Amino acid sequence: MQTKTPISDSKSYQEIGEFWDGHDADDFGGQEEVEFAVNIESQSRYYSLDQNLSIKLRNIARSRGITEESLLNSWVQEKVNQNMDIAR
Repeated sequence: MQTKTPISDSKSYQEIGEFWDGHDADDFGGQEEVEFAVNIESQSRYYSLDQNLSIKLRNIARSRGITEESLLNSWVQEKVNQNMDIAR
């Protein structure tokens, strides 16, 4: 198995910055072309939340080991699903 080696022998972030100020990735051959998918359908919306609710939300999310955003998305999805059943 081939191990990766650094392109520059820089010892600090400042040296790395100075190195790349004078070089370009095109200067180093053997670069492989890559393909990747991008999902641009996901959008973030921001809603205000009462401070006391926000504190409770944070505590619940931490106790479950998830982010506040994940917890909110899960709860909102549950309610939307419940209401979609009622609306039909």
